[in-house]
Amino acid sequence: MRLQVVDHPLIAHKLTVLRDKRTPSATFRLLADELVTLLAYEATRDVIVEDVDITTPVAPTRGQQLTEPRPIVIPILRAGLGMLEGMTRLLPTAEVGFLGMKRDEETLAIETYANRLPTDLSGRQCFILDPMLATGHTMVAAINYLLERNARDVTCLCLLAAPEGLREVEGAISDRADVTIVTAAVDERLNEHAYIVPGLGDAGDRLYGIVS
Repeated sequence: MRLQVVDHPLIAHKLTVLRDKRTPSATFRLLADELVTLLAYEATRDVIVEDVDITTPVAPTRGQQLTEPRPIVIPILRAGLGMLEGMTRLLPTAEVGFLGMKRDEETLAIETYANRLPTDLSGRQCFILDPMLATGHTMVAAINYLLERNARDVTCLCLLAAPEGLREVEGAISDRADVTIVTAAVDERLNEHAYIVPGLGDAGDRLYGIVS
C-alpha cells in the first residue's frame, strides 16, 4: 500500500474550513467538491494514457488520451457522492459505479446494501471515493469487492484518514493489489466511537444533513 498525503496551501485552507463546526452544509459541500478536485489532480498523476495523432487548426501533431478500458470511479454511498463531481470533473470520460455500505454503530461491522459494479474489472484503474478513512473496515470491504472482480490497480481518495484505518487497510490488502491512499491529512487517532480526532464530524451528515 502506498500513502500520499497531498501538501498544498489551498488544501490546508479548505480542510480547515471543513473542520469548523460552524461551516454550514452548503459551504461544506462546495469546499468538499473543490478539495476533491485538488486531491484528484494528484491521484490521477499515474493514469494510463496512450499516444494519438490529431490535427490542430494549424498542423498535425501527436498528443495523449486516456486508454481503454476507461477508469472507473466508485463513490461509497452516501457520503462518497459528495466527492463524485469533483472527481469526474477531471475524469469526465470515466465510468461510474456505486457501492452502498454503512457501519453498524454498535458492532462497527460493515453492511453492504447496494452494488452497481461491472462483473469484470480486469485492466481497469479504479478510484474509490470515501471522505473518511476511520476504522478502515469500509475501505477494506470496498477494495475486496473490486479484487473479487479482478481489479489490481486501486486508488482510494479520502478527505481525512486515521492511523488505525491505514494500518487496517495495509494489513488486510497486503500485496494482493496495487493500492494507493490519497488524502488531505492523517489525523491523530480514533475516539471511543470510532470517529476521527480532530476530524470534521460525520461527513455524510455535514454534506446532506442528519437523517433520522
